[in-house]
Amino acid sequence: MDHIKNCCAFTGHRPRKFPWKYDEADSRCMALKAVLAEQIAALVDAGFTQFLSGMAEGTDVWSALSVLDLREKNPAIKLHCILPCKEQGDKWVASSRDLYHSILGQADSIVYVSRVYHKNCMLDRNRFLVDHAAALLAVYNGERRGGTAATVRYAQKMGREIIVIDPITCSVSHGDIVPGPAHS
Repeated sequence: MDHIKNCCAFTGHRPRKFPWKYDEADSRCMALKAVLAEQIAALVDAGFTQFLSGMAEGTDVWSALSVLDLREKNPAIKLHCILPCKEQGDKWVASSRDLYHSILGQADSIVYVSRVYHKNCMLDRNRFLVDHAAALLAVYNGERRGGTAATVRYAQKMGREIIVIDPITCSVSHGDIVPGPAHS
């Protein structure tokens, strides 16, 4: 994974942040997944072959599935699962847990940023993703707080190429569009 120039990481919200929650049959969710798949395919066309997923529910898992689909036609494409800790999926519902383990079983590599859960392991995972990628593909609603916002800001600070998909409008934008931390 030292070839950072052809590597893209994913970040994005978990299902509870979307209006449709866990209903993946919702037309808005299906539209978002389609745009996500299109953007990943465009990254492959632009020369990206290494993809890093933090494997959280929602965006990360959908991105990983898109990468695996593309890898069937192009074996140069690799999926690397960057996990915050061993027990990340342990408390998920059975169907989500089964999908998670199925993806891990197909991944080209799995990295545990920490063996055990600790309060900063998600942050550490998100920084690892950015540190090892030239680009960040984010499904991001523009909120100032939360892991996705912090990851996008960190990627900006590190000078990464950033592609943002708005989860509601499905519009795609590139570059510096993220507000700084909220002042309370």
